[in-house]
Amino acid sequence: MPASGRVVAVEAKPAAVGIDLSKTAVLVIDMQNDFGAKGGMLDRAGIDISVVRRTITPIAQVVAAARAVDVPIIYVKEGHRADLSDIISGTPYWRMCQRLAVGTEVTAPDGRSSRIHVEDTWNTEILPELAPLEGETVIGKRRWSAFYDTELDVRLRTLGVQFLIVTGCTTSMCIESSIRDAAFRDYVCILPTDCTGQPARPGSEYSGHEASLRIIEMSFGWLSKSEDIVKAMAVAPSNSHQVG
Repeated sequence: MPASGRVVAVEAKPAAVGIDLSKTAVLVIDMQNDFGAKGGMLDRAGIDISVVRRTITPIAQVVAAARAVDVPIIYVKEGHRADLSDIISGTPYWRMCQRLAVGTEVTAPDGRSSRIHVEDTWNTEILPELAPLEGETVIGKRRWSAFYDTELDVRLRTLGVQFLIVTGCTTSMCIESSIRDAAFRDYVCILPTDCTGQPARPGSEYSGHEASLRIIEMSFGWLSKSEDIVKAMAVAPSNSHQVG
């Protein structure tokens, strides 16, 4: 690694991990109205979104710390074509979409006409508390993994990224799927555990959150906390402060 002052140590499990901030990006996955806002898809399905809401502040803190040292933020959000032609009947993904009424016409809390989990509607907009800044990358996806049939890998390779700080929801679906796919591509993933969450289905106490954390720590990445990410970034100067 270059002796640029951009290499920092992050407290993590199963062990501390060193990351080069000049080769790092933060992923913010699916932090959108359908998952984390009143009137969104999960809320309309009777699912308690407080678990997702609790991740907003720590994610915002990680994002702010990353911006301060010129680490790029890449947003990934999920949504479908208006004709739903990208949902294949009879598949496990279709079954989930049926359960969550994807495509249903609704009125958004701000009075706009919208549709559940359809792109270019209120439902699939990023939560206002985590809105991207002008010029930050936003990538659309149509399945659980942020890498499946998207340009994410190409964007990361173009930026020279090797290390990913992964945030967002939900833990056992889009987060674990994305981290597995990242590991297959040899990215080093760090998941701050307070920056992800997964509500249980109505009538059940099981969400899969803890099981996914154990699997990720065992095989696919490192687990940390937002405060440890922020602390590590705070000791590194931004690129604009580098000499040469």
